[in-house]
Amino acid sequence: MTDDARKLADAVRSRAGTTPVSVGLILGSGLGHLADTVDGTAIGYADLPGFPHAGVSGHNPKLVIGDLEGVRVAVLGGRAHYYESGRSDAMRLPLEVLQLLGAEALIVTNAAGSMRADIPPGELMLLSDHINFSGLNPLIGEPTDARFVPMTQAYDPGLRAGLRAAAEAEAVALQEGVYAWYSGPSFETPAEIRAIRTLGADAVGMSTVPEVILARFLGLRVAGVSTITNMAAGLSDEAISHEHTKAMAPLGAAKLERVLRRFLRDRAG
Repeated sequence: MTDDARKLADAVRSRAGTTPVSVGLILGSGLGHLADTVDGTAIGYADLPGFPHAGVSGHNPKLVIGDLEGVRVAVLGGRAHYYESGRSDAMRLPLEVLQLLGAEALIVTNAAGSMRADIPPGELMLLSDHINFSGLNPLIGEPTDARFVPMTQAYDPGLRAGLRAAAEAEAVALQEGVYAWYSGPSFETPAEIRAIRTLGADAVGMSTVPEVILARFLGLRVAGVSTITNMAAGLSDEAISHEHTKAMAPLGAAKLERVLRRFLRDRAG
């Protein structure tokens, strides 16, 4: 763990209190408002040296520590993407801080394009596994043998079961599937989508996978959920754009918020 992470964790505790965090949340497009509902302390990324600027519109760049549905959480209202800086490890420092604050579990959310007709826009997909289609890795350059992280169960079975139970209790459909990470920022071509489908992917997006690798490196249990904003390139007539993603994300995000809140209530109970 770096000295920078320890200093930042101490600074966060001085403002938010020393009670350990239980769950970390990374909020994707359409869910940033959830950070504003946490009963606690909000710290802007600009006040946390080394945190990403989270310059993608639709994100809420602040760290919020406090209570959500009876659980002590640390919410990252925005994330850094590889395509912003060319750094696949851009989220390492924030995740190190979450781990130092006591987080044992991490829930990552994102907006994604679907390759399955039974998971259309507005629906949710629980990540069962991922494909690092970009070939990039945030642990490149890590000098210790800890870099050889096993990824056989990258997405924790217990957390996934909890999210499935929460979705069922809220009468929200929650399919499972494999998420493929494409670096962006340009969207995929139809040929690339055909290739990813052949490899076994069910949805595609431009985030999450580096964070999951880093979280497993740090010993965090991980679960992930995608809000489907569009069908992937070549699978429908809709025009794919970032504006379309931002417009469609709230449809699935409203369902995902219900699931996350029930998941946390069940965890608190």
